Amino acid sequence: MKKLLLALLFVFYTATLYAELPKARIIVGPYLQAVTETSFTVVWTTDHPTVSWVEVAPEDETHFYAEKRPRHYQTEHGKRSIGTIHRITISNLQAGTTYRYRVFSQSVAESGKGGRIVLGGIASSRVYRREPLRATTLDHSKSQVKFRVVNDIHGRDSIMCALLRGVDRTNADFVVFNGDMTSTIESETQIATGFLRSAAKQFGAEVPILFVRGNHENRGHYSSQLINYFPTTSGRYYYTFRQGPVFGVVLDCGEDKPDSDIEYYGLADFDNYRTEEAAWLKKVVTSEAYRTAPLRIIFLHIPPVCGEIWHGTHEIRKKFMPLLQGTGVDLMLCGHLHKFYYVPVGKSEYDFPILINSNNDAVHVVAEKNRLHVSVIDPAGHKVAEYDLKK
Repeated sequence: MKKLLLALLFVFYTATLYAELPKARIIVGPYLQAVTETSFTVVWTTDHPTVSWVEVAPEDETHFYAEKRPRHYQTEHGKRSIGTIHRITISNLQAGTTYRYRVFSQSVAESGKGGRIVLGGIASSRVYRREPLRATTLDHSKSQVKFRVVNDIHGRDSIMCALLRGVDRTNADFVVFNGDMTSTIESETQIATGFLRSAAKQFGAEVPILFVRGNHENRGHYSSQLINYFPTTSGRYYYTFRQGPVFGVVLDCGEDKPDSDIEYYGLADFDNYRTEEAAWLKKVVTSEAYRTAPLRIIFLHIPPVCGEIWHGTHEIRKKFMPLLQGTGVDLMLCGHLHKFYYVPVGKSEYDFPILINSNNDAVHVVAEKNRLHVSVIDPAGHKVAEYDLKK
């Protein structure tokens, strides 16, 4: 009788705990990150701790429910992770191939002593009312690549939405956030409401986002957490990728003022950071993958030309630009100045064109083997400038 009573009490306690367990909601995402030829990473956030997974199916004629689809969990040291930021990588895929996916997050709570876990309700992408989401791996052999670039949004979510209106996986291989998407980072909410929630909803679930850190994204006590929302293939804010004819190099500018500036509260060490980054860049530009690529595009928030020359610009000119000079760069895309400039070859000391996008326009790029077609478009869809760059 005593054992039966204890069992009943446990059942009652567990049922009560389950009933009171917060039902997690997906707050941001899902959205695609760190896509390669053989993998992609899905990121999303929830408002309560959950254990989360991604279900994946090939893009074929079968219904998603035709069979049990494999679950991919975020794990650490052999255990499935519990948290509110979820980053799950799907690996061992085929290049240039589209896959269907769905995301799920199940609420978690501890039930008392011994670390016993109780699982609650499940939040998910819209699996009942919509088709599964789709992710496509990168493909070196693709003949044409299309992408868009915005920068210096500074939390103006509506401007970003207007600039990227109509973007989907049929007309863009990826979207680049080229720095200063926020003015400071004090919380996850600021990232979400400033740009990321709308970006994920508008296109990011199926069009990868390539994140370039600007100087403002180093500021705020939550800025150290930013990499958790934008994981990269290198684990750092500087990395490379290859899609079709384009070999892309994403550089991290660091801060724009000296490390000793009072605005950084004694925490900045960007001079040493940029030195380490330069050592990495030297290996990149001498690699076979870089040298044999038909097109080479550099993404860097702070430009090496135009505007006032602050400390960060001096560092970029000293540490990055000599390594890029003479390596066949076809275009450098920058931001930071909140004004539009186009600096063609012959108008600066560098042997490649530099386009500095304003804070109110988007850059549209179509890349083919021997050609880059670049358009600058305002929020109303009007063309501000256009360039046809041929090798």
